[in-house]
Amino acid sequence: MAITVNIYYSGKDGNAVKFAKEMISSGIVQAIRNEKGNLRYDYFLPVDDSETVLLIDSWQDQNALDIHHSLPLMGQIAALREKYDLHMKVERYVLDENGTERDNCFIRK
Repeated sequence: MAITVNIYYSGKDGNAVKFAKEMISSGIVQAIRNEKGNLRYDYFLPVDDSETVLLIDSWQDQNALDIHHSLPLMGQIAALREKYDLHMKVERYVLDENGTERDNCFIRK
């Protein structure tokens, strides 16, 4: 069952964007995307909050997420969060495949 974690990184003076850019330029993002079981790892900028970056992080299942959390790479991520003095709000979602058919009438393709 796929798991998606939305992480809102917030800081001051553009630090959340600087963090995301360093995550990308350092190769950490690509390394995570290459991990077995990773489905998505993308940053987004909220239109109404220039001091926050949203990370949408999706995994095939809990085991893949647990393995990701156990890797040394997590220490590098934590160090970057400290460097940019970021705070986090986390939301976790489990894929509900049952609602897809009922929702299709609201989706413009």
